[in-house]
Amino acid sequence: MPTLVEEYLLLGLELNKYIEGFVDAYYGPRLLSEQVNKTAKVEPDRLVAQARELIAAIDSHEAVDEGANARDPARAAWLRAQTVGLHTTAQRLAGVPIDYATEVELCYGVRPRRVSHEEVEEARQELERVIPGSGELRGRLNAYRDSFRVPPEKLQLILMDLKELFRARTSELFGLPEGESVEFEIVTSKPWSGFNYYLGDLKSRVAINADLPILSTSLPHLVAHEAYPGHHCEHVRKEVRLYRQLGQKEESIFLVGTPQCLIAEGLADFGLEILFGVDGFDVVSRLMINRGISYPDQELKEVRSAFEILSNLRANAAWDLHQDGVPPEAVVEMLERDALLSRPRAEKSVEFLTDPTWRAYITCYVEGYQLVRSFVGRLESVSEVLRIERFKRLVTEQVVPKDLAR
Repeated sequence: MPTLVEEYLLLGLELNKYIEGFVDAYYGPRLLSEQVNKTAKVEPDRLVAQARELIAAIDSHEAVDEGANARDPARAAWLRAQTVGLHTTAQRLAGVPIDYATEVELCYGVRPRRVSHEEVEEARQELERVIPGSGELRGRLNAYRDSFRVPPEKLQLILMDLKELFRARTSELFGLPEGESVEFEIVTSKPWSGFNYYLGDLKSRVAINADLPILSTSLPHLVAHEAYPGHHCEHVRKEVRLYRQLGQKEESIFLVGTPQCLIAEGLADFGLEILFGVDGFDVVSRLMINRGISYPDQELKEVRSAFEILSNLRANAAWDLHQDGVPPEAVVEMLERDALLSRPRAEKSVEFLTDPTWRAYITCYVEGYQLVRSFVGRLESVSEVLRIERFKRLVTEQVVPKDLAR
């Protein structure tokens, strides 16, 4: 009989047959994936029942697996939270009506929130004060963004510079296992800006999407997010400690629609900040300037929170689309007007939010980042040593959102 962990792995692999990309990464037992691949799809109603039965078994305090830590309460709580997410996805496949906000809460462990009109207005006023040029703010801001385009012929060079700088700093702060590696590739025709394909055996392939011009202001964040100290760092540390050393096979699968994603995206979005703190802007600026790449003036640091608020309007867009049924074209117009995005960037955002795999995923970035930042703490209120230890926990241990809210 399969253990509860093996049933969880099988359930995730089965759901991937219905939602392409639902399994973000898998390097677990080959026999399980082969078993799923050679059989027909399990009907959604049966997947709902399997998930419900698995939750009940976990609640009955059964051993989740074999081995010394098979009855670890924290491990069981993590597996239960993950399975609730899978149960929710299976219910949607089976046609069970679930409103968007409830779906997000069940899948990711947090309730989505809308950015208020007052927050947006305050952000706009801050940007009006700082963004150069004349005329209406959106046009000035998009012209300003365009001035930081990375020339395509310099993209690979800058990527390698950032990779080596961030890798060295990540190794110094958190440690990286011997033999880990990341390769970068440039792709097109994707709904996202960057993606980490974790291959197992401590290796990642990171794809950077060039559908839209790549900006020097966003590239450092992407490298930190997808590689060091973000997704790649988390994957390799957990593969070594949890999977190899402790035998926790549940770590060998990474599943969309689960709290695992909210933690991962939150810590990845916090990656650049934890690496360099208040000096991050200066470190990246020197690197870009040394390569002849345009980078913002120092005063742009003052309006980071304003850009964050406008970025969080993607959560409003998802709510409009999936909770209120607003047509995609109207949501594109809202992002142009309120988030001050160019038409192509607004359309790319809506493309992501309407993709079947990613429809509810934006909460992982918006709420995940806020949760991680609150947990790790700000430099002015928490020592750097404590911040590093807290972040190290996130890339090493199993945690669920409620652990970070305590």
